[in-house]
Amino acid sequence: MQIGSHTLRNNLFVAPMAGVTDRPFRQLCKKFGAGLAVSEMVASNSLLWGSEKTLRRANHDGEVEPISVQIAGADPAMMAEAARYNVEQGAQIVDINMGCPAKKVCNTMAGSALLKDEPLVGRILEAVVDAVDVPVTLKFRTGWDPLNKNALTVAKIAEDTGVRLLSLHGRTRACGFSGRAEYDTIREVKRSTRLPVVANGDISTPEEAKQVLEYTGADGIMIGRAAQGRPWIFREIEHYLATGEKLPHPLVSEIHCVLVAHLQELYAFYGRETGVKVARKHISWYTKGLAGSASFRHGMNQLTSCEEQLDSVNRFFEQLGREHPRLLYEEALAA
Repeated sequence: MQIGSHTLRNNLFVAPMAGVTDRPFRQLCKKFGAGLAVSEMVASNSLLWGSEKTLRRANHDGEVEPISVQIAGADPAMMAEAARYNVEQGAQIVDINMGCPAKKVCNTMAGSALLKDEPLVGRILEAVVDAVDVPVTLKFRTGWDPLNKNALTVAKIAEDTGVRLLSLHGRTRACGFSGRAEYDTIREVKRSTRLPVVANGDISTPEEAKQVLEYTGADGIMIGRAAQGRPWIFREIEHYLATGEKLPHPLVSEIHCVLVAHLQELYAFYGRETGVKVARKHISWYTKGLAGSASFRHGMNQLTSCEEQLDSVNRFFEQLGREHPRLLYEEALAA
């Protein structure tokens, strides 16, 4: 798949998720087969660029290319300046956030709130495209609410302003993440535009990935929550789309190794104190559903050092491995 001059490994994208798609997570998903991983959104307000959080989000040291950075805001000039800033920091693709349903984002008229103001959508897209020499992509939703769907109009605006790719979540802002994503609108957008379209929403298995691609005609798919604690989903989907065959689920022993390596990366990236706190949610995702994991996760949240955290993880998986040395991950979940 192609975005501007960048040739991707495949058509599998990691969705930008605040507090999740940091550099260690993006690198891990790419290692497991994702063709592109979009960063957490960076605020367009230049007063925040010097903050520790923004500097960390703009850190792409050693990241597998191409590097895609998402920006969020509601002022065209500020968004243009944010695009230039992030390109200077290493961004090779700039993604514009018009999909986030969070109240704190929408209350500033950013994210999916922009879908209520189509002229402003056009001004922002035009300003950002004109500001940088790298491809600009757009992440958006089907509309503000089920009675006000305007994805076709927004797609046309994006095409006219020079956006190079669309990622469309099959829900409105009002839907949040509730109910099931609908793919009819994504199919309509794909039929109406010359731009590549990436389908997003409720894709959690290789079979679902294939079904969504076939039904919508989309050029790619974007995985978000289904990759949390399960980055190997990209390996599974890539193999299934290429061969029609399902890979065996990873052994629990492999998950142990992946998690420990991920924790080490988090400690190095955030520092030991913050790294321990960030790691808790990832440990919870990796171990959700495993035998004995409920009490393990409760105890994990009481630990305050890297050493304690790693030791607890190792003891949990070693005990599981002693009891079931060849246990596959999905079998462990069902146990």
